[in-house]
Amino acid sequence: MRNEQKIERPARVNVLGVGVSAINLDSAVRLIAEALAQKRKGYVCVTGVHGVSEAQEDPAFREILNHAFLNTPDGMPMVWMGRAQGFGQMARVYGPDLMLRVCELSCEKGYSHFFYGGGQGVAEELKNRLQQRFPGLKVVGTYTPPFRPLTADEEDALTRHLLECKPDIFWVGLSTPKQEKFMASHIDKLTATLFFGVGAAFDFHAGRLRQAPRWMQRAGLEWLFRLCCEPRRLWKRYLKNNPLFVFRAVGQLAGLRKYSLDQ
Repeated sequence: MRNEQKIERPARVNVLGVGVSAINLDSAVRLIAEALAQKRKGYVCVTGVHGVSEAQEDPAFREILNHAFLNTPDGMPMVWMGRAQGFGQMARVYGPDLMLRVCELSCEKGYSHFFYGGGQGVAEELKNRLQQRFPGLKVVGTYTPPFRPLTADEEDALTRHLLECKPDIFWVGLSTPKQEKFMASHIDKLTATLFFGVGAAFDFHAGRLRQAPRWMQRAGLEWLFRLCCEPRRLWKRYLKNNPLFVFRAVGQLAGLRKYSLDQ
């Protein structure tokens, strides 16, 4: 393993006990560039209402989010909560946008990438499309994992493969909280500097799913667009989590309920 330094994290916003980084896209890329240049190992989560809601019922998952190098405000409600707590510079750091900016940075600096996740063929298609968009982008490997946990032999094979190709950046395209738990449990096993859990960004950039229009993203309505696109898979997530999040957030901002980042 490399001799990595400890990462210094930016200020965080307390969103129902989850520490969301008080950043915007430019400051996120700057922090990522510094970490890569200094080989400071860590993982990056992109968190919205779904992630914060999952963390309310899963203390281990909340701890994973709270130990991330960056836990970006992936949804507008995270930004609104931050601004309500005095972080006026905060802006949405959307997983697919962050992926493109990191690829752009990598072309300038020569960093290499590994794509882990997605359905059959998605990681390879993602590689092809990003290399077309960013000529010279170094992608040293892809892996489509099974839907079950990896066996011991599969874990060993993946570890050996990473030792051979030595990517600087390891992208994980699984669902939340699966991808965050994977990063936390594998960060000390796999040879890479920064790990990113970006979920549906794999499908978006591989051309498998459509992204919401920008006006819907800015208005905090991306959930509605995705619900219309995938109602069977997402209806429970949005129709349960969103109203409950609003109820809890109002309670926190009104001082009716206190949430600790050290729960």
